[in-house]
Amino acid sequence: MTINITPDHHSERLTHPKYRADIDGLRAIAVLSVVSFHAFPNGLKGGFIGVDIFFIISGFLISTIIFSNLERGSFSFIEFYSRRIKRIFPALLLVLIACFVFGWFVLLADEYKQLGKHIAGGAGFVSNFMFWKESGYFDNAADTKPLLHLWSLGIEEQFYIVWPLLLWFAWQQRLNLLTITITVLIFSFALNISKVYSDTVAAFYLPQTRFWELLAGSVLAYLTMYKQNMFPSFKQKLDEWLSLIICAQAPEKNGNTLRNVQSLLGAILIAFGVVVITKERHFPGWWAVFPTVGAVLIISAGTGAWLNRAVLSNRLLVWFGLISFPLYLWHWPLLSFARIIESEKPSQGIRIAVVLISIVLAWLTYKLIEKPIRFGNHSTTKTITLFVLMVAVGSVGYSSYKGDGFIFRKIAKKSLDFTYETENLGYLKCQNEPLLSGISFCLMSPNGKINAALIGDSHARDKFYGIAKADKDRNWMLIGNHSCPPVYGINVETIVKDCQPKFENIIDWLSKSNDIKIVGLSFFGNVFLTTSYAADHIKMKVGPDTVKLHTKNSNRLSRSELFFNGLNETVNILEKSGKQVVLMIDVPELPFFPRDCYRNPYKKCQLPRSEVELRQAEQRALINKLKQQHPLLMIFDPINLICQKDFCSFQNEDRVIYRDSHHLSLRGSDLYAAYFLNWLNSVPTVKLVAPNSE
Repeated sequence: MTINITPDHHSERLTHPKYRADIDGLRAIAVLSVVSFHAFPNGLKGGFIGVDIFFIISGFLISTIIFSNLERGSFSFIEFYSRRIKRIFPALLLVLIACFVFGWFVLLADEYKQLGKHIAGGAGFVSNFMFWKESGYFDNAADTKPLLHLWSLGIEEQFYIVWPLLLWFAWQQRLNLLTITITVLIFSFALNISKVYSDTVAAFYLPQTRFWELLAGSVLAYLTMYKQNMFPSFKQKLDEWLSLIICAQAPEKNGNTLRNVQSLLGAILIAFGVVVITKERHFPGWWAVFPTVGAVLIISAGTGAWLNRAVLSNRLLVWFGLISFPLYLWHWPLLSFARIIESEKPSQGIRIAVVLISIVLAWLTYKLIEKPIRFGNHSTTKTITLFVLMVAVGSVGYSSYKGDGFIFRKIAKKSLDFTYETENLGYLKCQNEPLLSGISFCLMSPNGKINAALIGDSHARDKFYGIAKADKDRNWMLIGNHSCPPVYGINVETIVKDCQPKFENIIDWLSKSNDIKIVGLSFFGNVFLTTSYAADHIKMKVGPDTVKLHTKNSNRLSRSELFFNGLNETVNILEKSGKQVVLMIDVPELPFFPRDCYRNPYKKCQLPRSEVELRQAEQRALINKLKQQHPLLMIFDPINLICQKDFCSFQNEDRVIYRDSHHLSLRGSDLYAAYFLNWLNSVPTVKLVAPNSE
């Protein structure tokens, strides 16, 4: 038998399965579950399994088409992919273009650059690989990625590319297609189970760990077409047994009881998944079996089952099923852009409005875009046009990515200060130093012999670039580790678990250095508090409320006492080694994201100075106590750089000081350096450590 891989002039060469309203009803359940989860995550916590139901439906319908046309000898690759293009491209193109246009006016340069990359990935159907490399589906940054939901479309399209080719080859070799399907399914499921505990993000996004769900639909398609009469006596006995248990009077022996139980059991499994499965589970893994088996049972029950006939074939559910694809495409970008503009989780009213708008847009897309393009004449012209448009949209997205988010846009120009590129600033990486083992950063000024050091966490790093560039009297080095304050003798557990050995190694090394005369300590000052305040800390759930402080004898000490002891020991060691120690009080935290102030002119972007002082009260009390024990310790207070009279801001005049809610921008680092060095050079004792005065 030959397989036709060339198109003819008729649009109905491929046979298609008979339309089933109940499958559209199941699509509606799937899409409404996903939309509910995204809009109201605290309500339907497992609603994301709707995507898994989509996978089963897609695998079932696509495989039915392939199996039946292979058998007839009429399978055409060109027509198969032409139909996929006309089915998927119109709505997807519309959503990609809409995101690009809307993002032009509201996204900053780095955000628009990322959107451009995601548009290119969406147009090329590789979004799942892209998001796998970036982060997880449930990460805190996920809700500000308008095209995150295209990961599932990527997996489906990859399946559409690989599966027809594999089946065609197996058919040509006269292999058993059911055996091939089950073998690949088992292999994919085994990969899913083995990967879900070692790398959950990979298991979620990679096609090889998700194909088993589509293949479950493929197995069902094969059994429905060729094995309907498999185990007839067993089915009859089971139907009779179920009838005796459920029915008061013996019904007609027509298999309806078995079909009804099958469908109902499938619905129970899906409902169980929606209620019990949460984003905290290792998903997909074994948990994905519930929606997978549930969907298989419902579809296999057929149109005769009561649930399928009376509930899933309901006109309202069928209508939602018909618009399910454009509804899936529209709802997430609208929710994501609402989140970006609001700079926080949108109110319930806004989310309800977004869902309603998504439904209207989905219906209009289906009615005015999908149906006219999908059906009717000029099939070849439509296919070629859609393909060219998709290439063009992907290319424009890629151009935005390579063009750094088109910084010539008005909103991008205003936000350039948020760009934080430090790789080409000219600082040297430390070489062959014992202290380099396992630490995040060690940089040196290229201007000569190092005689000053700035140590700490990322709050030291953001000060270093300005200070090292502006200081004409000293040559600075930066040593530190992200999320690790420069304390000695206690362990501060943040997202980094082993801060103590890192900084004990750094401080010991500094104490033995004869060249370094001055050591600055800069760090997140409120690390010992028990509440989070900075917007980034709250969003990413990495604030001081997640930090642990401990030492061998820490049972009776408070967090502030522990932190004081560690900081005190650091100053002790450095001063005993002859260093002048300068402690920098931290810049204020911001309870908002500065970049959102450019997007939303109505957002409150100033803080009362009294609120800042209240938040820093314990930090300042601890530093004052430290000063009492170390009279030679120098304290630098930057609050007047951030706060003017009664209010504090993220900018100084028109210059942005912060790049996020607690780190300085590069321009902010320059302003900080000028303020700091003017203060430092006014102290007579510190002038003595300058290289020219030795």
